Amino acid sequence: MVFLKRRHVLAGLGAGLLLSGRIRALHAANPRNLDEKPRFDTSPFQLGVASGDPSPDGFVIWTRLAPRPLSLDAGMTHNRPMLVNWEIAEDEHLSHIVRKGQALAHPELAHSVHVEVTGLKPDRPYWYRFHIAGHDSMVGRGHTFPLPGASPARVRFAAAGCQHYEEGYYTAWRNIANEPIDFVFHYGDYIYEGGDRKDGMHKLNGRPFRALRRHIGPECYSLDEYRRRYAQYKTDQDLQAAHAAVPWIVTLDDHEVDNNWAGDSDQDGTPPDIFRLRREVAMQAYYEHMPLRLTSLPDGSHMQVYRNLRYGDLMNTFVLDTRQYRSDQVYGDQTAAQGADVWSPDRTMMGAEQERWLFDGLGRSDTKWNLLAHQVMMMNLAHRKSGHAELVYSMDQWSGYMYSRKRLLQFIEQHCPGNVVNVTGDAHRHFAGNLVYDASHPAPVSVEFLATSVSSGSDGLGDDDTFSRSVRRENPQLMATTDQRGYVICDVGRGVWHADLKVLDKVMERDGRLSTYASFAVERGKPGLQKA
Repeated sequence: MVFLKRRHVLAGLGAGLLLSGRIRALHAANPRNLDEKPRFDTSPFQLGVASGDPSPDGFVIWTRLAPRPLSLDAGMTHNRPMLVNWEIAEDEHLSHIVRKGQALAHPELAHSVHVEVTGLKPDRPYWYRFHIAGHDSMVGRGHTFPLPGASPARVRFAAAGCQHYEEGYYTAWRNIANEPIDFVFHYGDYIYEGGDRKDGMHKLNGRPFRALRRHIGPECYSLDEYRRRYAQYKTDQDLQAAHAAVPWIVTLDDHEVDNNWAGDSDQDGTPPDIFRLRREVAMQAYYEHMPLRLTSLPDGSHMQVYRNLRYGDLMNTFVLDTRQYRSDQVYGDQTAAQGADVWSPDRTMMGAEQERWLFDGLGRSDTKWNLLAHQVMMMNLAHRKSGHAELVYSMDQWSGYMYSRKRLLQFIEQHCPGNVVNVTGDAHRHFAGNLVYDASHPAPVSVEFLATSVSSGSDGLGDDDTFSRSVRRENPQLMATTDQRGYVICDVGRGVWHADLKVLDKVMERDGRLSTYASFAVERGKPGLQKA
């Protein structure tokens, strides 16, 4: 078997494979160049472990062999395939093993391992570990979802993202690791692609800022550079703890590739054929470092990210992709007034195929709640740059794609009113508010919780800065906003959805104090936020 080809490279990575629209079980012999006696002078599990994309009978478990993660070869000087042992247990001490096996760590995929574990019991925790050449990984905890027909009383999850390594410690992830939750939704910007600056200085909130921690290497363009950037981020112990604590459901945004990229366009005017080369290696590196299923393995510059996960009859999660299929931003991707281009039916945020998939899924959904988990703000928020200036909007958010936005809100109103909640990110601030068509139609159709950043934006400016005052004044649908770091906790019951906006007083120093900035509730069948 030739392991270089995409449709065969997955032989050791799990039990199933999407191949020409069908899942086939692969039972391949070990490759001829297998390293049968690998040796490491230090643990190859420097990047930790992770689980993700739970189902009622299993989940993905992930690791990557990288004994020296900050070198371009990650210390894998013998660049050959290796067999990694894995085991699943019903207890945290791993005394009762219920599944075990071997998976191939391929050099083509940076010696990452993705095992799709099946055959587990629904709605319960499991613990897992990897082993190779006398070295054990840390122990991670996964959790299966309830059966589709089960009726769980609640589900709790954290939403977080935007974790700029240079701009703060990952205190939020340490707190999330200690939260009693069922999973994490990571909305994107897992890494930032920019290079190190010689003096560590850049502009932040319009002021000079010295990086707390420095990126290694230049701006990422090559596969090796993206791999090293993920490795640098994943050496953080707080981030590793959050990955090991619960399963993650992930999607990518812009900085996994390049700031504010859109479809085949980047922000620099690079020819599409050239930009797709960068997008291809960026997406490969993303797959290599996330607990994703084989269906998300990139095929060239395309990666299947949008997907659906069901939590009993309580909640359907629709993970969206608002980067790969969107039209390029208008008006130079600047904050601007909403001209005719914003409303053009020729422009799209999700693309026709993804929109059909989402509308079909929402239309068929019979769960109590539907979660739309995506990257950028859906609220149409206006602000003024000065007291008497015109109202302007972000062209990178849904406010720059008003035709797509209205189509989605109309579908929600007509087919699933009162049970759709949007959880988003990217804006480096907390926002909570109602989703309305426009000022002339003020009745809420849905609600949105936008989770602030883990570290991007550093300590922030609080809630009384110029932007905060302007955006609250101009948008009655907005219920809360603050420029602080943190995350959102959603506690979803059968009749009421609760959300807490968690904030840290500082991230430029360790052990920042965590508090709840605001709490809200949504009653099923009655779209609109209520202060809790």
